[in-house]
Parts: sequence; structure tokens; C-alpha cells
Amino acid sequence: MFENTKQVIERIGETDQLYLENNTPALALERADLRLQLVIFSNLRQEQIHFLQEAVVLLEQARIEYEEMPMSLYLNLSLHLAKAYMLYFEITKEQHFALITQQILKPLSQHEHSDIYFFLAYASISRNETALTRHWLGKYRQTAEFDLELLQKHPAFKVLHEEFWFTKLIQSKLH
Repeated sequence: MFENTKQVIERIGETDQLYLENNTPALALERADLRLQLVIFSNLRQEQIHFLQEAVVLLEQARIEYEEMPMSLYLNLSLHLAKAYMLYFEITKEQHFALITQQILKPLSQHEHSDIYFFLAYASISRNETALTRHWLGKYRQTAEFDLELLQKHPAFKVLHEEFWFTKLIQSKLH
């Protein structure tokens, strides 16, 4: 077992104990994030799916269970949920997980958050929706957090590297 994996598992035990004492949206976010880390550490599909299911339940429950929380925390819960569903998509290649990501994040796009735009573009390209991908990448490019290297190296966007509009989008950030 990797040292990082061991530390994550220990922290899961600690946070699960804290949950029994007093659950909060921030604690739910941490608990789900730890499980998402285990998905990445694991090489076994069944393990990955198990940890994804746990993370999704924690995130979904936290998003609806608490009537009041800071918007930034709600956005983080939603982004982690989108990440979980896109990890589901990567593992299973089932497009409905990308659709769920779109359904979670589209209503939040008014917050002009770079990660929301990126995940919407990622979900769109995963569903072969080039026009929507272009739309969300255009919005992503306009944010201060735009990550050119991520966009160039992310495997989902490799199919766009030959597209004129994509090349133009990349070049506009280089200059």
C-alpha cells in the first residue's frame, strides 16, 4: 500500500468519526474528496466504482441536506460532484455520466467560475457536442484561471487539436 493511500485511509477513518459527532457541508466535501483520491490511487475498477459511489452519495446529500451554506462551498460541492461523474465517465465510457455533469453545472455557469466552464467543456466534448465544447472553452479562455497547458495536454481535447477554432483559441492565449 502506498504511503499516500495509507494516509488517505487514515484520514477517512478520522473524518468518518467526525461525521458521527457533527456533520457539516465542509466535512462532507472533505470526506468525498478523500474517496475521490482513492479512486485515482486504485487500479481496480470495482474499487474505483465503490469509492465513486460513496463520494457521489456524500456530495449529493450535502448539496441538499443543508438549507444554508456559503455559495463558494456549494460550488465546491458541485464541482467535486462533477469531477466524480466525469471519473465515472472515464472508467465506464458511459455518456450519461457526462450528461449528468452538464445538468449539475449548467445552472451554475452564471457564477463565471473557470472550473465550471472547464468541466462543462469536458462533458460536452465527451458527448461529441463540438459547438457546446467551443462555447464553454471560449468562456474558460476568458477567465484568469485559464490553464493553457491543461487544455493542450488533456486527452479529451486531443481530437480538437486540428480544428482551426481550437488552434486560434490556443494561439490567442499565447500572445
